[in-house]
Amino acid sequence: MSPRPHACLTQHLVWRRLQRGQLEFLWSLAGALGLVLGHPFDTVKVRLQTQTTYRGIIDCMVKTYRHESLLGFFKGMSFPIASIAMVNSVLFGVYSNTLLALTATSHQERWAQPPSYIHVFIAGCTGGFVQVYCLAPFDLIKVRLQNQTEPRARPPGSPPPRYRGPVHCALSIFQEEGPRGLFRGAWALTLRDTPTLGIYFVTYEWLCRQSTRDGQDPSPGTVLVAGGFAGIASWAVATPLDVIKSRLQMAGLKRRAYRGVLDCMVSSARQEGLGVFFRGLTINSARAFPVNAVTFLSYEYLLRSWG
Repeated sequence: MSPRPHACLTQHLVWRRLQRGQLEFLWSLAGALGLVLGHPFDTVKVRLQTQTTYRGIIDCMVKTYRHESLLGFFKGMSFPIASIAMVNSVLFGVYSNTLLALTATSHQERWAQPPSYIHVFIAGCTGGFVQVYCLAPFDLIKVRLQNQTEPRARPPGSPPPRYRGPVHCALSIFQEEGPRGLFRGAWALTLRDTPTLGIYFVTYEWLCRQSTRDGQDPSPGTVLVAGGFAGIASWAVATPLDVIKSRLQMAGLKRRAYRGVLDCMVSSARQEGLGVFFRGLTINSARAFPVNAVTFLSYEYLLRSWG
């Protein structure tokens, strides 16, 4: 006797839920892998942007390794790893669904009926804007911990670091700076991510289309290369506001009063010249390629697997 129709449907739905759970796990794993690969570069970038004690990338890397060992490059990584699946899900979910609403073309048909670059840009900007409010507190805690230069093994009698870990950091910011303190730098983060993620997705789509025959899905190699270069292009645009964002996030700790994004930009330019806005650009670009190549490959795989 064949199974009843509703039993087949139930089994199918259970299987789809299990499959989706496995794919979400793979998404989290891929995001975490990309983050681990890129975090040491990010730590160097943040320190170059917010501290004046380093002469450049190599000097920062050497001093960090000598003073803090290899572990110094991974400070502040736990919260980003814990939140990467959520943040990426928000970004790519909002992007995909906004694109779907604008074009009425399903995810599986988007290479056969490619959306306009204007629609891609709008969808990317929307995803960037929405993800900021998930990302901002985690990013703030990450930056504060990355700027702690105390060695893991402290000499007897030396003062402990200000923050003992990410949870202690979050609680300390909440107590000392209030709930709004957890969103310090969020406006600069919004200005950074909203347009640059539009550029990010447009660059990815353009490179995939240039390297793929009409109507066909891009190959994994094409996705990796396009994702990597999309990351570089977006960081080239984002770095000036990334500098301002990091400085605003550290301002609460240093009790330095910036009146806002514009005041921080003017003060930084007056004191350190226009070159300050490009600190971290080189290392941002080096980090962007592998991290975003892995991210986009995961994204495409999940879209095809979910159907």
